[in-house]
Amino acid sequence: MQRLKLGIEGHVARVTLDRPDVRNAFDDATVVELTAAFRALDDDANVRVIVLAANGPAFCAGADLNWMKRMAGYSEAENRADALGLATMLNTIYACSKPVIARVQGDAYAGGMGLVAVCDIAVAADTAHFCLSEAKLGLMPATIAPYVVRAMGARAAHRYFVTAERFDAAEALRLGFVHEAVAADQLDARVEAIAASIAVNSPNAVRECKKLVADFAGKEIDESSIGETAERIARIRASDEGREGVRSFLEKRKPSWLV
Repeated sequence: MQRLKLGIEGHVARVTLDRPDVRNAFDDATVVELTAAFRALDDDANVRVIVLAANGPAFCAGADLNWMKRMAGYSEAENRADALGLATMLNTIYACSKPVIARVQGDAYAGGMGLVAVCDIAVAADTAHFCLSEAKLGLMPATIAPYVVRAMGARAAHRYFVTAERFDAAEALRLGFVHEAVAADQLDARVEAIAASIAVNSPNAVRECKKLVADFAGKEIDESSIGETAERIARIRASDEGREGVRSFLEKRKPSWLV
């Protein structure tokens, strides 16, 4: 890894963007490394939660200028292949079976907002700023749109997609784009506390809970969904971890995944 730093402590993995000299802007090489890192961590049974962080004053400024210069000379087919790589990377993080926490210590612009949006939980320093700046460049936030719209809501997206306005962490919190906005000196403690609360839970239950939200968000409540949710709870009750969790609770002992 040339553009990232990877580390695992206990059951918590940390993926850190490490190009502070360019405000952690990403290029095609970063896209490849992020995709590979999250696929590997998804397959690592020891990892129960992943923190996506960044070094330096900015979280991510979006696309690297040199990459954008190269893209200007791409054919339509080359642009399509390049964009598909970015879209695949975003979906790899979003679809990761392990919960992902965004530690947003600084500004997140354009594609950087996409990185925050694909994470399950986002905690930002109250000094961070956000901007969907694509329209200023004659572009649009297409590949990140499915995730950003889910994270901030369609109403807010209608505004910020077309105005390209910069907004602060308080507004991001109000919109629900981030879950918490805390003082910079409290950021690590909050992220660590959230990661720790996930790591002590049943790995299988956490995985199934994350999938439950993805599958049922916005879905109509009908006979099909009612039947499917009943099937899922019945299945997890009968699972090894489901049985062990109930037994350990009744026997007033730690479950096997904490021993």
